[in-house]
Amino acid sequence: METDIPARMDRLPFSRFHVLVVTALGITWVLDGLEVTIIGSIGPILQDRSTLALTAQDIGSVAAFYVLGAVSGAVFFGWLTDRFGRRAIFNVTLGIYLLGVLTTAFSWNFWSFALFRCLTGIGVGGEYAAIDSAVDELIPARLRGRIDMIVNGSYWGGAIMGAAASVVLLSGQFVSPDLGWRLAFGIGGSLGLFIIFLRRFVPESPRWLVTHARAEAAERTTRDIESSIERRGGKLPRAKGKLKVRPQPRFGFGVILGGMGGKNLPRSALALTLMVAQAFLFNSVFFTYGLVLSTFYHVNPARIGLYILPLAAGNLLGPLLLGPLFDSVGRRRMVTGTFAVSGVLLAAVAVLFGMGLLTAYTQTAAWMVIFFFSSTAASSAYLTTSEIFPLETRALALALFYAIGTASGGIIAPWLFGQLIGSGAAWAVASGYIAAAVLMLTGAGMEAWLGINAEGKSLESVATPLSSQ
Repeated sequence: METDIPARMDRLPFSRFHVLVVTALGITWVLDGLEVTIIGSIGPILQDRSTLALTAQDIGSVAAFYVLGAVSGAVFFGWLTDRFGRRAIFNVTLGIYLLGVLTTAFSWNFWSFALFRCLTGIGVGGEYAAIDSAVDELIPARLRGRIDMIVNGSYWGGAIMGAAASVVLLSGQFVSPDLGWRLAFGIGGSLGLFIIFLRRFVPESPRWLVTHARAEAAERTTRDIESSIERRGGKLPRAKGKLKVRPQPRFGFGVILGGMGGKNLPRSALALTLMVAQAFLFNSVFFTYGLVLSTFYHVNPARIGLYILPLAAGNLLGPLLLGPLFDSVGRRRMVTGTFAVSGVLLAAVAVLFGMGLLTAYTQTAAWMVIFFFSSTAASSAYLTTSEIFPLETRALALALFYAIGTASGGIIAPWLFGQLIGSGAAWAVASGYIAAAVLMLTGAGMEAWLGINAEGKSLESVATPLSSQ
């Protein structure tokens, strides 16, 4: 059959509908940023005997449990998302997140805390596969780069919320530290309950519907979106271009995996490299920065959040300010540049840290500059991975590369840095930072070699759907 639905979705003006999509779905990144930052901020508090009496190694292990949950959730729900649709899954994964974060607040020892963090991670990881696929398929092509960067960058809005909340709740002025760290997890729960309501109004992706033999539903959904926009902005221009597809209700697991091999194998290598590099950098720093501050700079644990706030601000500003350039300057140049700058700056800071030339203030300032670029690089890794694979395998491809990258970078990094910080040797920690810098530079090289200029192009022209091949 021939369909003009992709062309109709790409010619839409940015509207209230798209604001709803970005708000209701992009909240996933806010929640993840909130969770990671809260853990980074409360780490030293959890070492106190009046709380959970965890060790530095325990904190790193708990972080690894969270990432392990995110990895397994991403793969499982990524497969379900391609099989049953984006909308059917993103409400389930949000429910799992809510269950995990609320039970975390009632943890009583290391193992209960680790188990509940793992459950929270399953929900967050499952969200990524469904959310990024839906956002890409609902946002017009000419705006896809900057919108994706804003959505992915909203992670740091959550990080700012987590850091600010930790300062208030861990200060001891309002509640005891043992109660304060538990209340911190209620913030994510409150946000999640609000978003469940908003997601009722987000439709299934018409692109997914039309390739899965649900043409009538795809047409009805597209028409509803167009009508809501025309009521406020006038008649839409005629869409240009049609796509030939051979729809079928289900695509087998082998077919989906095959969409990541063969001629798409170089794309898979690129996605894997970018995801591993950014995951190692961010999981090594943000899961353990509180421990670095308390161990090497003797910062009061209750004030850790004050140092994380400027880092989160730098991370938030990067994608917001540089995001539009991904649609104008281009994907390949911007991805390569942000990864390369991040790697060079990180290597320099690692040497300064190892030599003992930094203070808590100067290292925080250095991280703020580095993360202005590296958060943009990290967001671009998700943007790249979510748009360079065929529609039928988009969610699972993103999930698999997120899982592999996060497992290698996100599970190993927190555990490794927990050991390095526990040694008390500055050069040991610096060596970990240098390893992260090498990975970022490798990502820059791979993008320069294999990157795809996807700016302004429809998803179908960047990666031909399997049903059209």
